[in-house]
Amino acid sequence: MNRTPAPGRLRTAGAALVVTLVVLALLIDYWAQEVLPGSPIQLRILELRLAFNRGMAFSLGDSLPLWVVVSVTAAITAGVAVYGWRAARHGGPATTLALTLILAGAVSNVFDRLLDGAVTDYFHTGWWPTFNLADVYITGGVVLMIGAALFTRETADLRPQPGPVPDSTRS
Repeated sequence: MNRTPAPGRLRTAGAALVVTLVVLALLIDYWAQEVLPGSPIQLRILELRLAFNRGMAFSLGDSLPLWVVVSVTAAITAGVAVYGWRAARHGGPATTLALTLILAGAVSNVFDRLLDGAVTDYFHTGWWPTFNLADVYITGGVVLMIGAALFTRETADLRPQPGPVPDSTRS
């Protein structure tokens, strides 16, 4: 018995999860902007401290105009969305979940940048650049994608397909 959900169900579940995670990330970004300015919250292993990233990953491109940064990140996000939609047809649940997390993080950061002109960051470790929940989604998705690639079996049929046999006597 095949327990892998139908591609349509995986796509629908993935899309619903993307929307839910994006809303959650944007709500927490809003909370951070309201609560954290000037009053960081110290937790055991990290500090909640408000910061803004006007660039892309690790502040790369922070001196570029906003429209350039938004265009580049939105184009990459659209590419991930198209790839994820197509991959859900053939990929398993782990791959679909990984792409869903990556897409949710990317969409969250694009919307955050459109709303504020920068990405709102608030998780501060002291040894790593300050990051946000959307970045956690992206990192978790990448780790899951690597795990799925290493530890799951591909179901693609790799047997040779019938077709014309080349004639080796012609040159």
